[in-house]
Amino acid sequence: MLKVKDVLKMKGNDIWSIGSNETVYKALEIMAEKDIGALLVIDKGQVVGIFSERDYARKVILKGKSSRETTVGELMTKELYSITSDRSVEECMALMTAAHCRHMPVYENKKLSGIVTIGNIVNTIIAEQKIAISDLENYIRGSGYADAASNP
Repeated sequence: MLKVKDVLKMKGNDIWSIGSNETVYKALEIMAEKDIGALLVIDKGQVVGIFSERDYARKVILKGKSSRETTVGELMTKELYSITSDRSVEECMALMTAAHCRHMPVYENKKLSGIVTIGNIVNTIIAEQKIAISDLENYIRGSGYADAASNP
């Protein structure tokens, strides 16, 4: 069973962040440059929220705000769910699903060690299932199945 730390090893531990006093426009520039969908919001070394494309879509244009004048802190999601790196991938998916979040900070020994997305988690689970299916197919084709078939 894979752990969240295994996902981080595969995808990398890059953490892209922004301060809460920066403009939404600056956040969008960073997200476009890095080709990511969210930034952790970090003030004085502490994670205080997350700013995502969803926050922008729902809280800027629809509310008549300007991305060049509005700060990330005004729009960020403050209720942030996180997980520790020793938890299973399945536990992470269950938490992300229950919390309706697409990005989750990962902590190891109370220190921020990365961020995973629902896509990272789903792809990992799919890869695990493909391996399990392949192993089962090989077992069925192998001597285990033949022995069972010859001994009714």
